[in-house]
Amino acid sequence: MDVVSVILGGGRGTRLFPLTLHRSKPAVPIGGKFRLIDIPVSNCVNNGIRKILVLTQYNSESLNRHVGQTYRFDRFSDGFVSILAAEQTPENTSWFQGTADAVRQGLVHILAQCPDMVLILSGDQLYRMDFSSFVKQFLSSNSDISIATKPVTAEEAPGLGIMQVNTDGVIKGFVEKPHASELSDLASDQQGVTDEKPFLGSMGIYLFKPEVLRRILLEEDRDKTDFGKEIIPGAINRYKVTSYMFNGYWSDIGTIRSFFKANIDMAMPNPAFDMYSDFTPLYTRARALPGARIRNCTLNNAVVCGASDLSGSHIENSIVGIRSYIGSGTSIENSVLMGADFWRGHSRDFCAVDGSTPELGIGSNCTIRNAILDKNVRIGNNVKLLNERGDDSLDGEFFYIRDGIIVIPKGVSVPDDSVV
Repeated sequence: MDVVSVILGGGRGTRLFPLTLHRSKPAVPIGGKFRLIDIPVSNCVNNGIRKILVLTQYNSESLNRHVGQTYRFDRFSDGFVSILAAEQTPENTSWFQGTADAVRQGLVHILAQCPDMVLILSGDQLYRMDFSSFVKQFLSSNSDISIATKPVTAEEAPGLGIMQVNTDGVIKGFVEKPHASELSDLASDQQGVTDEKPFLGSMGIYLFKPEVLRRILLEEDRDKTDFGKEIIPGAINRYKVTSYMFNGYWSDIGTIRSFFKANIDMAMPNPAFDMYSDFTPLYTRARALPGARIRNCTLNNAVVCGASDLSGSHIENSIVGIRSYIGSGTSIENSVLMGADFWRGHSRDFCAVDGSTPELGIGSNCTIRNAILDKNVRIGNNVKLLNERGDDSLDGEFFYIRDGIIVIPKGVSVPDDSVV
């Protein structure tokens, strides 16, 4: 069966600000060397899906460059990972207005591949899924639409779209982000739900018959712009819409808190999203980087990526991204360092000859806890990033605090002796 995958590039990503200050959500680095877009693309490639379209619009240059540099199939394959940017046409002169509108505007290119099924994915989620099993159930149930769902607790349900599913897997009802008072009527009968997790939340992953997708977007619901809020609730009454239950790890990287937790979890023993066991490749841009160089350091629960240079520092419960530099006497705990796009002194380092700014990386005798340091930051000596006042949200001269986590934006310099 020929499956075309459509990955949604996301909107402004305001809840991930300031990580989305210079890039779209799927381009945000994760795990020290990857980007969020690598997750859905790798899931597709590992399941034999080689026709992949990425819909982009907001702050898309970084994402476009990464996709172009990373995913190149050989000349004997008809596979591709192609960018579909928002474009003006005689039929449509506006930007994408939502997830469904983005697919609608790209539909001519999607259907031109003559697919048997269209798989719609989000570009900002962390998971591993067997799409071949998803497709198999879709075909055996003769579904028009199938939605990947995950059992969730009553505490998690108000943040998701909740499906009411019969014992045969057919979805009979849907409520987007229900109030806690509505949950008593939304439990599902599908095999696999438990007393602890009686609700089925939508993962924002959909399989469509191409003709059904065309009819909905171009004829029946031409004025609808969002899949979760508008398209799916209406389609339940007109088509056979089924649930594909997923019981593995899945995280929607929608906030600074969820992004921070997903990263820190990767550095812990036996993480839920484990890159070291039951391994299926997670692809990203191939770089010719040396290994990390570590001298007189103590490390515990840390992931240290290639070309990093650590000297006399203490690292605990943290991710250290590619080309990171950490000076002596510095202590880093519960933090995410995204690393750098180039080494100290590289020709791209325009501050290398400017003595008014700290050198690229983290200086000596710094203390950093519960922080995210975006790419290419410059942290001076004797800097303390601690948020000792416990602020939940705050905008500073060279930092932001969101969900209690200090965030240093991309390319920002923090002077010597600064305290946050």
